[in-house]
Amino acid sequence: MKKYFVIGNPIDHSLSPRLHNHWFKENKINAIYDKKKIDEKNLQFVISEIKKKKINGINITVPFKKSVIPYLDELSPEAEKTQSVNTIIYRNDHLIGHNTDILGFTKAIKDLNFNIESKKIFILGAGGVVPSIIFALNKMNVSEIIISNRTKKKADELKSQFENLNVINWGKVPDFDVIINATSLGLKNEFININLSDVGKNKLFYDVIYNPSLTNFLKTGEKLGNQSENGKLMFVYQASEAFKLWNGVEPTINNETLKLLDND
Repeated sequence: MKKYFVIGNPIDHSLSPRLHNHWFKENKINAIYDKKKIDEKNLQFVISEIKKKKINGINITVPFKKSVIPYLDELSPEAEKTQSVNTIIYRNDHLIGHNTDILGFTKAIKDLNFNIESKKIFILGAGGVVPSIIFALNKMNVSEIIISNRTKKKADELKSQFENLNVINWGKVPDFDVIINATSLGLKNEFININLSDVGKNKLFYDVIYNPSLTNFLKTGEKLGNQSENGKLMFVYQASEAFKLWNGVEPTINNETLKLLDND
């Protein structure tokens, strides 16, 4: 039986096993997918288990999407550009890091009834999935990307990767059309300590968090008369791409698939 894992810290919130195990069953693939909470010191050992063929593939979540790179032999062009890996495959004795978050985010945004081209985007957070979101937004021809992070240094580091970024101090709220919460604030129903009461209406509030499905950030957006969307579809689309890389099969995405992720 093949074995797959998602690794991260925290990891309890991840619903990846529900999705992948459903697809394994549906496609009659003899495999199992589980989640594993690890520390930085265990990262190299877990990755080495793929070369020993004890693990067949791994998904990476916060906070290891960048720190996993030194243990890989090769990166896809997207993973190289973003310095962010969320899927590892083993091909021809090579550990290859892929980034399926970019396509996941792009497909999720295209599914919304919201034209993002030429819009001003404000991103909260600078870790994890943020390089992938910036990469995708640039491809979608947005007019401006503004970023704010509690630790400003991390946002400044991203600016060296993506020159067109505007970095502002945490707590400041610029004019925007779309605001994206890419922090982990909301996983445990926390509030984001930023005053958004004067942002106006008809904006898009997007949260990469999908569990819980309605964070306080999204509730705030709705109360202010804005469209809100969580990260469920992004999560499903990026998982679909990972599944395809591992198994060479395009998994089905339908209402039954999405219902697997209803957790509250």
